[in-house]
Amino acid sequence: MKVLISDKLSPKGIELFQKEEGIEVDVKVGMSPDELISVIGDYDALVVRSATKVTPQVQAAAKNLKVIGRAGSGVDNIDVSEASKRGIIVMNTPGGNTVTTAEHTISLILSLVRNIPQATISMKEKKWEKKKFMGTEILNKTLGIIGMGKIGTEVAKRAKGLYMNVIAYDPYISEEAARKLRVELVDLDDIFSKSDIITLHVPKNAETSNLINKQTIEKMKDGVRIINCARGGLVDETALVEALKSGKVAGAALDVFDQEPPPADNPLLDLPNSILTPHLGASTEEAQDNVAIAIAEQIIDFLKNGTIRNALNAPSIPLDVLSSIKPYVFLAENMSCLLSQLSEGRMQKFTISYLGEVLNYNVAPITVAALMGLLKPILQETVNYVNAPILAKEREIKVAETKESSIGDYTNLITITLVTDKGAYTVSGTLFGKANARIVKINTFDVEVQLTDEMLVFSNIDRPRVIGDIGCLLGESGINISGMQFGSEKPGGKAISVLNIDSKINNDILGKLKRLPNVVTVTSVSL
Repeated sequence: MKVLISDKLSPKGIELFQKEEGIEVDVKVGMSPDELISVIGDYDALVVRSATKVTPQVQAAAKNLKVIGRAGSGVDNIDVSEASKRGIIVMNTPGGNTVTTAEHTISLILSLVRNIPQATISMKEKKWEKKKFMGTEILNKTLGIIGMGKIGTEVAKRAKGLYMNVIAYDPYISEEAARKLRVELVDLDDIFSKSDIITLHVPKNAETSNLINKQTIEKMKDGVRIINCARGGLVDETALVEALKSGKVAGAALDVFDQEPPPADNPLLDLPNSILTPHLGASTEEAQDNVAIAIAEQIIDFLKNGTIRNALNAPSIPLDVLSSIKPYVFLAENMSCLLSQLSEGRMQKFTISYLGEVLNYNVAPITVAALMGLLKPILQETVNYVNAPILAKEREIKVAETKESSIGDYTNLITITLVTDKGAYTVSGTLFGKANARIVKINTFDVEVQLTDEMLVFSNIDRPRVIGDIGCLLGESGINISGMQFGSEKPGGKAISVLNIDSKINNDILGKLKRLPNVVTVTSVSL
């Protein structure tokens, strides 16, 4: 079996492939897209880091490709959806850069408060500007952490070791987990108003895009400092530049940017109170060795034994079992993803119940898929079939599984209930035939909803014109409705409306929908 390594990889990972009997490895770094397309058809496995773009065109030419391995966590350079369609497994190495990114964050904090890069430049220009680079202690300063995933947690541990006061915003971590870390959970506005230094450790999505902007900066202390080692686009760079120039923000340290590399005319490059690094969060020898060894071991195990580990698009179970339970895996993962986006509050307990024919199979992988769907919308780190149970345990979400063989209205039924500190939320789903997934209940409402990539879920009052108003507004906005389902308690009472739409909607349209008469809430759901 042939393995192609198309990006620079630690020699320790390459050596593992070379030593393995029955596997031939080629290292071809720096190929153009056309060159990659011309050779990829010969290979069973492809190993990349972040440089190689594994596009649909590359995958179309990869006639023998069975697995793509990313030596690292982010897979922005891999079209995972296309790989799923083609039956190509995509693996990564989650957690390999956790410590190194946390350490880089702490390094940037210290560099920022003590002006270390600026002072170094001054010294190399043969200057002695001691008074110019007066610093600030971090002892007893308040560090506000937005996002308490693996990296945010490691940052908190190190900050406590430096005797900082640590507050955090993360609606998905329990109070108990925060207490163990000696971290105070607060609202996002408290992060902005109370922090001396703010650091971001969240994924980029509709809720977090430009999370740091002109309005949120105005809520911050004068002289606040901002760190971003997470994702480009979390900080509105234009607003940050204005705040750095005015002094509202005393300093900013960024490892990630809207555009990478940033263009030469990006004003951040010229500001004396900004510290910029070229996406070095995972760039340590130890981290690169760790991810190279991990991806080599995973791919070897898959090619020789069929074992799937750290897969983003397939459960970690033997291939011969996968085909039988795949429709249930799809149903459970997407049910949980829907439930995660409909719920509010800190997650406390997750219960999945199985009834009927689904119990003919080992449901453990289905439960893990459901956990993955639950956590994926809210976490920065990659969530997959291996780490989903671990992430749930770390966040102290209690997981329960129940089974009932008696048949009710459906020959198979999966019900998922999520309890948060704001209430309980439930969704039930079934398969019609062998693979036709449907949501048949959301909370107390009976429905029959097809799962699609983009959906709108309304809580509304069952009165005339509600559906017409929604349809007209979406039509005027150029949003096509591919399906609609409704459920109500009684005429004139509470109701639910679920729309399948063909494209994402922006916040402006979402705001207009929320202001329609008799609409109580509306949630944009992406599966």
